[in-house]
Amino acid sequence: MASEHPTVLLVEDEPAQREVLAYNLEADGFTVTKAENGEEALMLVEEAAPDIIVLDWMLPNVSGIEVCRQLKTRSETRGVPIIMLSARSEEVDRVRGLETGADDYVVKPYSVIELMARVRAQLRRTRPATVGERLEYEDIVLDAETHRVTRGDKALKLGPTEFRLLSTFMEKPGRVWSREQLLDRVWGRDIYVDTRTVDVHIGRLRKALCQHGGKDPLRTVRGAGYALG
Repeated sequence: MASEHPTVLLVEDEPAQREVLAYNLEADGFTVTKAENGEEALMLVEEAAPDIIVLDWMLPNVSGIEVCRQLKTRSETRGVPIIMLSARSEEVDRVRGLETGADDYVVKPYSVIELMARVRAQLRRTRPATVGERLEYEDIVLDAETHRVTRGDKALKLGPTEFRLLSTFMEKPGRVWSREQLLDRVWGRDIYVDTRTVDVHIGRLRKALCQHGGKDPLRTVRGAGYALG
């Protein structure tokens, strides 16, 4: 099953710094994948897009700036937040990093505690359920911290997969998710799951959402996938 912890791709070529950051991120509840250079980072993102990327500017082979530029020009990775780490403290460098697409820019040496706070801040914006936020859509309320879902003040019983599906839909109401995108987000790419499995769990989620009455809030988009609202 996919991890319910938010995933971080940490791209840092200095081994000691990479291990310290990885240790602190994992202690803070993140699942960490590490890369030593830009080429490896691009390959790992292609295999499975993380929830957030912590990216060093100065990398061998492909620079952090180039990695950022490439990821922000691709539609499938454009929405992944990137925090750029750099020893370059001049305003012109900060501006260049942000204009390339970085969502935040942290100058070395930095406080690890502050960096953790910046990571959580970016996730609250893009993946609120992964940091325990409360999500609401019409009369449906999902509390990611307590794993409780209510509709019209009545508790709903959802399995863990249905809970993750609903979290995904409620983070971006109206967005149409293809079966493949839902497989990546909810199940992950580390195991093989048939796309028809998505349809089965969507059916279970619909039944759970309507167990106390009310209209079905999920929409089937023929040839495209599913959406909330």
